[in-house]
Amino acid sequence: MRPDETGMYHIPVLAREVCDALIGDTHGVYYDGTLGGGGHAEQILKRLDKDALYIGVDRDPDALQAAGERLRLFANFRPVKAVFHQVPYVLATVGVEALDGVLLDLGVSSWQIDADSRGFTFRENAPLDMRMDATQGETAAELLSRLDEQALANIIFRYGEERRSRCIARRIVRRRQSAPLQTSSDLLACIDPCVDPRYRTKSYARVFQALRIAVNDELNVLKEALTQLTEVLKPGARMAVITYHSLEDRIVKHFLQQMENPCTCPPHVPVCTCGKRPVMKRIRPYFRTPGTRETADNARARSAKLRVAEKL
Repeated sequence: MRPDETGMYHIPVLAREVCDALIGDTHGVYYDGTLGGGGHAEQILKRLDKDALYIGVDRDPDALQAAGERLRLFANFRPVKAVFHQVPYVLATVGVEALDGVLLDLGVSSWQIDADSRGFTFRENAPLDMRMDATQGETAAELLSRLDEQALANIIFRYGEERRSRCIARRIVRRRQSAPLQTSSDLLACIDPCVDPRYRTKSYARVFQALRIAVNDELNVLKEALTQLTEVLKPGARMAVITYHSLEDRIVKHFLQQMENPCTCPPHVPVCTCGKRPVMKRIRPYFRTPGTRETADNARARSAKLRVAEKL
């Protein structure tokens, strides 16, 4: 892996807003669960004092390498190869017990999308890989060869919200009877007959998103991470999460709402008797989106939403 000629692995989305919302204690311990190429990390580290600690977590060895090069001048940066929901392991590795801030920038980095070898793109003849960590786990090609028609349709509909999921799943099963699906072109050939030609690109994006989520178990990882990271936040510490599609944003939104109002008493009960007390408070506005200038400079920021909450 090599970053582009500018050394930029990706452009950090909502970087100023993240820094302003996240940093409370400039001497604190911060957990970046989706380090990527270190774009947000660099901006945050510039604002932290030298005795602060910035933990950068990523499952992708290429991302850790790129971030390490980008952040090599920051002695208080600690990279850890892990999935971001492996919180106890990460904290034990760096020797800390509590956090002053957490950042999760969900989704796929620009470099991962642009590198055909990673298989996140639906450009022609890219391998169907889609693993965040290309050194382990099942590839998208292997998943497509293993699952039955119903399971494939469920994944495409649930994770991609693609209405033509059954037709696409049926085409995949029919196609693999003669030869396995190994490249993006093989998969596109199964999608094309099922969708309106005017909206093919949107269907491509939905199907590839669905497979990527399934390959990396992204939604379950997110749910576990939110719970575990909330437990280790110090009072007054903040969690900032950037989402890029409705499935992950819905999870984050509902989690923060529940942490702010965990009461399970019936609405007609005048006094709470369940004993559950708020754990977090959401910071208003409840979500922030990039401005027109940022989206003009970085088209991939258009769907981003930043949500922030503070531990009580």
